[in-house]
Amino acid sequence: MPVHSAGLLPYRFGDDRILEVLLVHPGGPFWANKDNGAWSIAKGEYEPGEDPREAANREFAEELGQEPPVGPRIDLGEIRQPSGKLVRVWAVEGDLDVENITSNVFEIEWPPHSGNRASWPEVDRASWMSADSAKRKLAKGQVGFVDGLVTRLRETSETSFSLGG
Repeated sequence: MPVHSAGLLPYRFGDDRILEVLLVHPGGPFWANKDNGAWSIAKGEYEPGEDPREAANREFAEELGQEPPVGPRIDLGEIRQPSGKLVRVWAVEGDLDVENITSNVFEIEWPPHSGNRASWPEVDRASWMSADSAKRKLAKGQVGFVDGLVTRLRETSETSFSLGG
C-alpha cells in the first residue's frame, strides 16, 4: 500500500502579473546546502480514511505556523513520486508572510552513529517564487503540480499572466 501525502500550493500574482507560488525548503542537515531540486510544496502524510483536504490544511499549518489562505481550492490531482508516494495537491490563491514562519520540529541522531540527538525545524524557510523558478527549485516529482496550476489558470483566467524567469 503506497504512502499518501496531501498539500497546498498557494499562489498569487506579483508585479507585472507574474504567477508566483509558495514553496518550502526542508530543514535539517541533509538539506542544508541543497537548493535546486530540494524545495517542496507544503505537504505531509495522512492516514487511510482521513480526509486529504483536511490533512493538507493541517500539514500547511504545521510546516509554516500559519493558517492556510482562505478561498476556493483548485484540485491539481495526485502524482506518484519517484519514491512511490502518492501526493495530492490543491492550489489556493492568497498571500502569506514568509518572513515569520514557525515550523514544527523533528529529532534525529546527529551526527549519524554518534548517539547524540538533535532537533531541526521540518521547514527552515519558505519563499514566493515565479512559476519558472519554482520548477527549477522543486523536487522533480512535484513539478507537475506547477504545470497543472498554470494550465488550469490559463483555462479560467480572464487576464493574462507571466511565468517569470
